[in-house]
Amino acid sequence: MESSIALIFDLDGTLVDSVYQHVLAWQEALRGEAIELSVWRIHRKIGMSGGLFSQALLRETGKSLDQEVMLRLQKAHAEAYHRRLGQVVPLPGARELLGCLSNLQVPWAVATSGRLETAAPAAAMLKLPPHVPLVTRDDVPHAKPSPDLFLEAMRRLGVDPTDTVVVGDSIWDMLAARRARALGVGLLSGGYGEGELEKAGAYRVYEDPAGLLRHLDELGVRALEC
Repeated sequence: MESSIALIFDLDGTLVDSVYQHVLAWQEALRGEAIELSVWRIHRKIGMSGGLFSQALLRETGKSLDQEVMLRLQKAHAEAYHRRLGQVVPLPGARELLGCLSNLQVPWAVATSGRLETAAPAAAMLKLPPHVPLVTRDDVPHAKPSPDLFLEAMRRLGVDPTDTVVVGDSIWDMLAARRARALGVGLLSGGYGEGELEKAGAYRVYEDPAGLLRHLDELGVRALEC
């Protein structure tokens, strides 16, 4: 069954339960640079581009991070995250949702602000088919809330923004979706509230991938076969 709609998914907090592992990995990396920041404050910045993350840290800690420090932080974060990989699992319904879309021939892709070194293990957990685009921070000039990641995923899928639904768990996903001229759908599985996601532009908000699977018809996907 051919579809006139395409879906682009964020990864962490949207398809895999990894947001808090990333948060703790960032906290460990920051402490290595003598930067103390509460867990909840780090969580609010997950998904930002590195430049915005640096600016946010400057506002909250008064410490300016040059390129050398940012590179050290990224390396330390990746190492700390890999040590926590055993705690990361797909979110409820994630594999079933992606399998359903594939069965229905609905084009879909994954676009994440993470680097390939941290995204690849999560993609392997989801058993992404080889033909499904995986767009990471390494592939684009700017991360969210810039639309670059989603626009690159659309380019690889060969779809128009107006025929695309972006599914994410953070306000940065919703803002980037709006800037890409796509419809945004929010999931609560990354820790943001329903009101926050809607205010950032979410058309609909569901609990997790399983909730989205049960309501695919609300996005215009006929999922009776799933």
